[in-house]
Amino acid sequence: MSRRSSSFSGQFAGRLVEMLESYAYRTLSLSALRLINRIEIELAHHGGHDNGRLPVTFDDFEHYGIHRHAIAPAMREAEALGFIEVTVRGRAGSANRRSPNLFRLTFRPVKGARNDGTHEWRQIKSAEEAEALARAARLAKAESLRAENAKSDPRKPHHNSIAYSAEIVTTGVSTETTTTNYISGRGRSVA
Repeated sequence: MSRRSSSFSGQFAGRLVEMLESYAYRTLSLSALRLINRIEIELAHHGGHDNGRLPVTFDDFEHYGIHRHAIAPAMREAEALGFIEVTVRGRAGSANRRSPNLFRLTFRPVKGARNDGTHEWRQIKSAEEAEALARAARLAKAESLRAENAKSDPRKPHHNSIAYSAEIVTTGVSTETTTTNYISGRGRSVA
């Protein structure tokens, strides 16, 4: 039997079938998949070198099609599931103070290493584990913000109040409600 050879007219990014079939990969959100793809494109722009020092900005991710508010959760998710590592955390700011995040793809070799990558995604052994890791990573920042806002600050009493639901329950049709009467101070309270 002869081997059929395939040729590509440009750079390509091959991925292990084992990785594509993994629970971790199948759990990735669309934003996390796009994030990994964009970092892989950056590696190609560097000629396959500099894995671990790949600069990709939020603007780069946004131009690639990831909504700006989805970039950070996608980054945490892809890192938690073992596909990327943020080797240097960038910072926002004015032109002379900002710096991009630097990334490493765990499924690609690093210069000077003898292996084809560290493949942290292989440590995830079930769909439930992958889902839990991804969910926790996506919500990590939101949870920390909620915890921070829950701290008592006597100078800001409105931060210590209970948050009410946006749901409105109505029992009847009326132009005046208890709330509007109470706020305006006019008329009687409608029960």
